[in-house]
Amino acid sequence: MSTFRKTAVAVAVMGSLLVGVGAGTAQADGGTPAPGRNSAGDGAQALCKRVPKIEKRIERSLRRIDGAADARGSIARLEKRVAAAEAAGHTEVHTFLKNRLAARKALKPTLEQRQKDLAEVKKWCEADRDGDGN
Repeated sequence: MSTFRKTAVAVAVMGSLLVGVGAGTAQADGGTPAPGRNSAGDGAQALCKRVPKIEKRIERSLRRIDGAADARGSIARLEKRVAAAEAAGHTEVHTFLKNRLAARKALKPTLEQRQKDLAEVKKWCEADRDGDGN
């Protein structure tokens, strides 16, 4: 057996032993979370930290979707491309672009709903001091 394989097997065995020991101690103490940690486990603190970045991303996406006919990613530009493909008689391209247009139009209300939901999360985070449960 090569040295690499021996090392890999040894690491795997040690890892499984450590996992087994960790599970045993969790069972022994009743499986309660460590004090001072967010017991909900919902990631509220991390989400509260990321709210500004998520807001910017959603706003940027909505601006792009609502852009003019010359803006990449806009619904207007895709509608223009669908019409051009239909006029040129490119059936397969027309079908492909038409399906992309439908998906993009469906994305807009989803993003708007996310924006509303995120505003509620932001209010909650500000009231709960960044989701730390205090």
